[in-house]
Amino acid sequence: MTPRQQKYQAKAKKAEPKPDYFRNAISAFFSGGLVCLLGQALIDFYSQIMKVPPKEAANPATATMILIGALLTGFGVFDNLAKYAGAGLAVPVTGFANSVVSSALEFREEGLVYGVCAKMFTLAGAVITFGVITAFVFGLIHAIFH
Repeated sequence: MTPRQQKYQAKAKKAEPKPDYFRNAISAFFSGGLVCLLGQALIDFYSQIMKVPPKEAANPATATMILIGALLTGFGVFDNLAKYAGAGLAVPVTGFANSVVSSALEFREEGLVYGVCAKMFTLAGAVITFGVITAFVFGLIHAIFH
């Protein structure tokens, strides 16, 4: 890099806005809490109103949260919410739905098979892979020591 480019990089770095980590952490904490509150409300709905056994009510509640995240992404609302909510919205299962749907929407012009289906799990594939491996390892540990 030339001295002129280095000077420009230094100037650009000084002008770059600094993130407010404390505000971001508070925002993520409360928005994540709201996501959990919605999840618990869905579990209560499925167990009390729909008469699903309480231990099994988390499954349809999770599916509903995935559907909500997918719909919000499809309508272009998720990204606007994520700007303010940050990790509180992106880390739970709603973020997983966003990663799958946003990849599918991005490549839809390439066709159903080569676009949507082939690229849908580009971002979420790593999450699924590590989730399966972690579940296997912990299942193995549980089987050995229990």
